[in-house]
Amino acid sequence: MRQRLSSEPDRYRGRRRVPTPPRSRYAVVVTSAFVGAGVVALGAASQLPDAKTINPSVLQNLEAGDALADRSADGDRASRGEDRTASTKISDEQAEAEAWLLPLDDYQFTSPYGVRFGKLHAGIDLAAPEGTPYKAVHAGQVTAAGYNGGYGYAITVKHADGTEMIYAHSRRLMVKAGDTVKAGQIIGEVGNTGYSYGTHLHLEVHVNGATTDPIVFLREQGVDIKLRIESVYGVGAS
Repeated sequence: MRQRLSSEPDRYRGRRRVPTPPRSRYAVVVTSAFVGAGVVALGAASQLPDAKTINPSVLQNLEAGDALADRSADGDRASRGEDRTASTKISDEQAEAEAWLLPLDDYQFTSPYGVRFGKLHAGIDLAAPEGTPYKAVHAGQVTAAGYNGGYGYAITVKHADGTEMIYAHSRRLMVKAGDTVKAGQIIGEVGNTGYSYGTHLHLEVHVNGATTDPIVFLREQGVDIKLRIESVYGVGAS
């Protein structure tokens, strides 16, 4: 290793280290910069219009637009109301044609549809005092009215959909074959004629020529024999 001669110039000789400014000086400079920016921003903001100040013409336009929107909404609601009224309005003739009612005002349900004494009991029995008037359950045409073996004095009414309803064991008949009846019209009186075990109305329903449970059939039409509920305006009417 070469030994440095004392006469060799010292490259570091005569240089002075510049001291680093204290941190507090930088802090002052940065703070001043932020303060200056804030002053500029405040000055610019002072030139903006006051948010609370509203141009009168703009306010009038807004109020006019709200009024038009309210009138339009009221018109739409009225139109929808008229449409609903028109769609739900039903004529008296249509109500009569669609009504399904109970055959008696007061009765006791005594026998259901099904096998009884080893044979099919093809209808239901509604007990009531002899001579109690009974009504047509639904509008239709009388296809048979008279004495009919085990049914006693009976009436058969055929409805527009092809179903048939038989009212049996009557004491008296008030319609004849060929008559047109309305729902609720009195067509006979409760009796005990034919193969009967007490004064009652036997109600029987035929669908496509076959017997069916009147309880189930009438319930589908809005009439509940057990709960004594009837559909005055027909199925689906409101």
